[in-house]
Amino acid sequence: MIRALYSAASGMEANQFLTDVIANNVANANTAGFKKDRADFQDLFYQTFREAGSTTLTGGQVPSGLRVGLGVQPVSTQKIFTAGSFQQTENPLDIAVAGDGFFRVALPDGTTAYTRDGSFQLDGNGQIVTSEGNLLDPPISIPPDAQLIDIAVDGTVNVLQPGADGALTPVGNILLTRFQNPAGLRSLGGNLFAETPASGTPQEGTPSDQAFGQLRQGFLEQSNVSIVDELVSLIIAQRAFETNSKAVQVSDELMSITNNLRR
Repeated sequence: MIRALYSAASGMEANQFLTDVIANNVANANTAGFKKDRADFQDLFYQTFREAGSTTLTGGQVPSGLRVGLGVQPVSTQKIFTAGSFQQTENPLDIAVAGDGFFRVALPDGTTAYTRDGSFQLDGNGQIVTSEGNLLDPPISIPPDAQLIDIAVDGTVNVLQPGADGALTPVGNILLTRFQNPAGLRSLGGNLFAETPASGTPQEGTPSDQAFGQLRQGFLEQSNVSIVDELVSLIIAQRAFETNSKAVQVSDELMSITNNLRR
């Protein structure tokens, strides 16, 4: 009965954790470039009373053992990097990646981060930055007299300036970065990720390379969260939490009956 209390309590904690993960996914359903999390769980230790294959007193061999599990625990939250849907914005600095690549940005402390959020803007110096003001890396500056910004699928950034007779002038190239294991990236918040030993070393390439993906100007990649799937998962987590709480209640009642036994 004590085992049942602790096992059920671990189940309640695990489903509370799952609810927290689902709530974060739902909260970011409209966050550009957001990738949903999936909570992974594993069973805990088992208390073994008899090993499978052990020999009985009569010399026979036990075909299956006798053991009871001691609950569950969360082991990881895995980012699911499936592509989100593309939304057309017609903003020339909105860029979506049709592939596995990440934009590389420079943080104020000198470190590098990566993002799938392509909602870029211009700062006061004409440089392309994220919504938080982090510079796109390598940096690209747009001339103040630019009348048009054209970003090709291969990452080439061109501008149209007065007196150019319609000829476009290249001002830089957007590069993309990919990882062997993007699920191993560390989430920094602000739609940013950082490299970890689990993600592997960053591999840089041009958007024209199929392994990195191509750029789509005037589009934004939306969150890959499915509200329907999250609501179904939420209902399952709620029912599992209720069942585990019922197991706690039943175990407590059994202990109460045992304590009240009279000779």
